[in-house]
Amino acid sequence: MKILLVRGLLAALAGAVLSACVPLAIGGAAVMGTMVAIDRRTAGTQVEDEGIELRAAGRIHEAFGERVHVNITSYNRQVLLTGEVPTADAGRQIEQLVRAVENVQSVVSDLVLMAPSTLAQRSNDTFITGKVRASLVDAKDLTASAFKVVTERSVVYLMGRVTQREATRAAEIARGVNGVRKVVRVFELVTEEELSRQMAAPAIQDPAAAQTPAKP
Repeated sequence: MKILLVRGLLAALAGAVLSACVPLAIGGAAVMGTMVAIDRRTAGTQVEDEGIELRAAGRIHEAFGERVHVNITSYNRQVLLTGEVPTADAGRQIEQLVRAVENVQSVVSDLVLMAPSTLAQRSNDTFITGKVRASLVDAKDLTASAFKVVTERSVVYLMGRVTQREATRAAEIARGVNGVRKVVRVFELVTEEELSRQMAAPAIQDPAAAQTPAKP
């Protein structure tokens, strides 16, 4: 089995970009504010999620090598495990390994007992993910950046910190995308009031950036 580390590598790159912004919090406050504004997680939580994915992937690879195929997706410290494992015991061990990773608050495991998916299937999953994301962008009543989309064997998993209305609407959109076999919701639900308060809060959530002197 092969662990897909593409997401992890991209996460590492994103983490490096975020880290590079921190020392420039005063001079680059607008840049950091923009990065945070497009995601409902704080900048610190985004970095933690990226670190969780990298550490979890490393531990699974160290324990199982190429014998399993596991995708790790972390959103707001909630980890989704998808992919294929040879035995139920392997699935339990992997879940335990991930739960032990620093900053992980919860784990949702949807690992299945079967041979690893083929390259063709994974390519098709990537294509479906792109179509779902595009459909969310086209939906004028949703904030597409609030959602994370993962596809495994044509099953679409939706993650994000959203309201019940947003969750229902996004699931409906995903179900309507050609090729989607099933939609699984892995949301952190918030009330409309909680979301309104978050949206009304200052976009810059980094303490150092918040102390930027006002222009004369």
